[in-house]
Amino acid sequence: MTSNIIDLPEMREQTHVFQDRTHAGQVLARMLEADDKQAGIILAVPAGGVPIGVVMAEKTGLDFDVAVVSKITLPWNTEAGYGAVAFDGTVKLNKDLVRRVNLTAEDVKKGIEKTTAKVARRVKKLRGRKLFPDLGNRSAILVDDGLASGFTMRVAVTALRNAGAGRIVVAVPTGHRRSVEMIAREVDKLYCANIRGGLSYAVASAYRHWSDVAEEDVVKILEQLKTRNL
Repeated sequence: MTSNIIDLPEMREQTHVFQDRTHAGQVLARMLEADDKQAGIILAVPAGGVPIGVVMAEKTGLDFDVAVVSKITLPWNTEAGYGAVAFDGTVKLNKDLVRRVNLTAEDVKKGIEKTTAKVARRVKKLRGRKLFPDLGNRSAILVDDGLASGFTMRVAVTALRNAGAGRIVVAVPTGHRRSVEMIAREVDKLYCANIRGGLSYAVASAYRHWSDVAEEDVVKILEQLKTRNL
């Protein structure tokens, strides 16, 4: 692994190491203690990254915001993605997968349009008229609940580069070794408590209690955070 990857050796190749996303956020917050957090801001990827990022912000005292990114899913499988779209319109495609599953140019066009509309709707719902933070002299800490293919995170990183981020850190509870190493080459530092390899990797396998986070749950979490910060 590259030198900018920080993991927890006792969690390597283990499953069910976190009780839930709250526990995962607590673990990541402790890992970040050694990092230079000056002027840092946690940017959580909705939906699954938000409950983790909020816990991290509360534990570290860092500012919190969301970075809306969404995967472009296969027409016949909404769990599997072949690319992603970010809040600034950045798009990345897994061209090898597109060819392998015989997606047509029209399929891809429709997928990008649908996902772009979803991202725009989420930005409006979760951020409203709030301007995206100025990241020029800040450490942007991107948080999600795990790295499988890593495509969603790669798009998020590119979008933050486009936004002028001075330093980009990725912090995830769990990740596939290949994806962790790929993302690490594109950022300043990457924290991943639970790194696993193998063909059957699943983000959910790192958690004892796992369920999808609904968009309405994210709205409630953000409203509660806003109330606490008043």
